Amino acid sequence: MGKIIAIVNQKGGVGKTTTAVNLVAALGAAGKRVLLVDIDPQGNSTSGYGIAKRDLPASSYELLIGRANVRDAICKTRFAGVDLIPATMELAGAEIELIDLPQREQQLKRALAFVREEYDFIFIDCPPSLGLITVNALNASDTVFVPIQCEYYAMEGLSQLMTTVRQVKRLYNPTLEIEGVLLTMYDGRLNLTQQVVAEIKRFFAAKLYSTVIPRTVRLSEAPSFGMPIQYYDGRSKGSDAYNDLAKEFLKKNRR
Repeated sequence: MGKIIAIVNQKGGVGKTTTAVNLVAALGAAGKRVLLVDIDPQGNSTSGYGIAKRDLPASSYELLIGRANVRDAICKTRFAGVDLIPATMELAGAEIELIDLPQREQQLKRALAFVREEYDFIFIDCPPSLGLITVNALNASDTVFVPIQCEYYAMEGLSQLMTTVRQVKRLYNPTLEIEGVLLTMYDGRLNLTQQVVAEIKRFFAAKLYSTVIPRTVRLSEAPSFGMPIQYYDGRSKGSDAYNDLAKEFLKKNRR
């Protein structure tokens, strides 16, 4: 049975989607069958894989509100081992539509159950908020993967997220756990970076990945070409970092 991991941080601009796109690509290149579910209305994971958002037969929006079969929403990508459920701007209105649905927090979990056996891992790229769409992702997932930018407000946002995770665990998903915490946009020359790292280690020592993601131009450029970094520039520092993260992730997930 495939493991489902929600990539979550309610703060925008922390490298959440960059991590979703590039970690999934690295796992696919390592021979794993991976599904990436884009439930962020901005649809950046969808764009990052070069999937055109026009004329899609279905998207995560239809999936969440129960208008589409999960298999109709899955797109094959041109990258090894990776399938994608795309997002469109219609998803921005899903929060309102979900309110009137019975068991509204279970919609995504029920949909993914039909394809869970077909993948080694299913990653969910969540929106930068802690609303009903993100609650759906947390309810559907086995674990939570948290990218954190090395900056002053990182711990404040992490505290809010942990409160939401505990609430979802208590109300809906008692087996939900933290997969890991990843430091992104890392610059070891800055004193602030070292302070943030020390603080995160104090709270999440056992869950903090030893791999860190550097701040690089190539990582920023790759999405505009519709490619994960490994295919855009396989020799870059960003590619090396996400390949190392995939190895560390797989080592922790040997089953």
